[in-house]
This record gives sequence, C-alpha cells and structure tokens, in this order.
Amino acid sequence: MSHTVYLDHNATSPLKAEVKKAVIYAMEIEGNPSSVHGAGRKAKRLVEDAREQVRVAVNAPKSAQVIFTSCGTEANTLALNGVNPVRVLASATEHASVLGARSDIESIPVDAFGRVDLGHLQTMLAAGDGHALVSVMMANNETGVLQHIEDIAHLAHRFGALVHVDGIQALGKVNVDFLSLGIDMLSLSAHKIGGPLGVGALIASKDVKLQASNRGGGQGGGLRGGTENVSGISGFGVAAEIAKSELVGMQNVKALRDHLEAEIKAFAEDATVIADDVERLPNTSFISMAGVSAETQLMTMDLAGICVSAGSACSSGKSKSSLVLKAMGLGEDIAKTAIRVSLGHTNKKNDVDHFISAWKDLYQRQARKSQNNTAAV
Repeated sequence: MSHTVYLDHNATSPLKAEVKKAVIYAMEIEGNPSSVHGAGRKAKRLVEDAREQVRVAVNAPKSAQVIFTSCGTEANTLALNGVNPVRVLASATEHASVLGARSDIESIPVDAFGRVDLGHLQTMLAAGDGHALVSVMMANNETGVLQHIEDIAHLAHRFGALVHVDGIQALGKVNVDFLSLGIDMLSLSAHKIGGPLGVGALIASKDVKLQASNRGGGQGGGLRGGTENVSGISGFGVAAEIAKSELVGMQNVKALRDHLEAEIKAFAEDATVIADDVERLPNTSFISMAGVSAETQLMTMDLAGICVSAGSACSSGKSKSSLVLKAMGLGEDIAKTAIRVSLGHTNKKNDVDHFISAWKDLYQRQARKSQNNTAAV
C-alpha cells in the first residue's frame, strides 16, 4: 500500500498541526525564560501560558503546582520519590516507569480485569505504619481498562495516604478531572495527545511537599533545575488545550474501535478481546489471536504497512509477553499472542478495515497451516 496505517496512538500520537506551529514559534524566540530582559520575559510567558493550559485541561486548582518534566516517566519518578514516603503501594498492572521507580514498592493485587482490589488495598493500608503513597494509573496503557480512582482515593485518604495517579494514557481520551478524582498528584505526557516528544508534567496539590529531582538552578519552582524546554512546553500547552476541546470526538474513535472488535469476533470465535466487557479507553483494543505469537503478528502487520504493538512501548523496542495480562491471571497462551491496537485523531474507517483484512488474512493462513500439519500426522 502507498501509506502507513498508524494504529499505535498509545505509544505516541502524531504531532498535531496546531502544536507544530506553536513549537516552531517558540523555537524562534531567542530568550532564556530565566532572563529578565524582553526576550527572556517572552519565553517565560510561553512557559507560564502552557502551565495554565495544562492545569485547566485537567481541572486542577489554581493553587496546584505544575512541574514540567522531560517525560511522563520523570513525572512518575518525581511523584514516587519526591514526597519521601515510608511505603509505596502500586497496582500490579502499573506502567514500568512506576514499578521501576523504586525497589521497595508493594504490589496491590488486581481482579481479572486488572482493576485494583479495594479489599486488598484496605488490608494493606491498615497493616502499615507511617506515611504511605498509593500510585494507580487511571487507564492501563495496554488494555485501556479504567480504574475506579475516586474510590481508591477516598479509601487511601481514610488512612492518611497520598494518592498519585498516572493519567498519561487517559488524557485526551476520557475526562481527567483532578478535583473530582480527589487525588494529590497527577502525571501527564505531551506526546500521547499529539504534542511533542520529550516533555511531561507532574501536577501536585499545594499541600504536597515535594523534594527536587534535579537540584540546582532554581527553575521549576525549585523542584526541577535546568533550563526549560520552552518549545516543547509551549507545544504541550496547546496539545492539552486541544485534547480538552476534542473529547467529544472520541465517540467517533470508539465507534471505529467497536467496529474493529465486532468484525474480529464474528470472524474468529477463538479470538479474545481483553477486558471488552468493562469500562475501557474508547480507542484501545488488546486482541489475542489463538496460536499465533505477538511477534509474528507484529511482523506481518509491519509488512502490510500497519503500525501496532504488543503492549507497552517502553521496553527498549522488544516484543515481550504482557506482564499486565499475567497480573490479571491470564495464561501464557493469551499473554504471548496479544497485540494492542490503539486509535487516534489520524484514523479513518479505511485504516481500521485494512487492519481487519490483514488480521483475517493471517488468521486464515495459520488455520490452513494447522490443518495441513494435522493431516500430515
């Protein structure tokens, strides 16, 4: 085919035209935002405008701290280490950037859909002493499953624990409301919403006492030293504003996702769509093709000009069986044969139909191969 069909928006969503324009404009400003002259003040204005755009996009209070980082991973690391908790509790299905942020994380069990078991969480909180932090992602990056954040936050606060939410996959796909969720900290990333790569943010309520990650320089309100990435931050602000305004359009994306899953299920009775009967992100489908490794599926799709993934994109480019699915209690036969399709603002029905056609093609070839092998025995 003549063009690439990009169905990997959960890994990164292509840069939006308005964002690109904002980035270019910011790159043409010569001032350092820490300088007091006119050019410096102009650069600083862009940073502060973006800070406000990101805050408004998630309905964080005006008093909230918005700390720009190099990415979502850095935002998560700052949250888990910046409050110096005695205990950190995180769900078993968290992103690697959370689970790898500390060596002493206590794993919160999840149910068969990957949602935090509130009973287990209560037992864990009741059994501990000292300042605790509970970290749970709002939407899983592989399955798209949404957590009951309000309930988790209410429970955690009863025991005096702080609550951090990785909202990186949720922003731009579902409504992310800092105040309504009742949380203390929220991590975000620009490139998941059509913003530039290399910029993220941690939003923290004013009462959260954070310790600096990068010391020195005094930038970032003393919480992240180093000259700000003005062009990236400016692009992030525009992307966040657009994401908030375009939420209604996710219903069209959901319709495409539902069409994809309906076609696959009707064609292959042994195909499994992970967690398809619980609340998920409207753009995400995690599908297992029985008996066909995820690696084989990825290679086949790539040759057909289709970009999908085997789950998280943060594993050094490797295709591994999903640890998320294993935490949900699903067997190796599912974990090793599942691929993720994640749609976004660039996709149309013909993109989805091309994927369906390629998926069916591979399924039929594998079915014929199995029949021939059986006949030869």
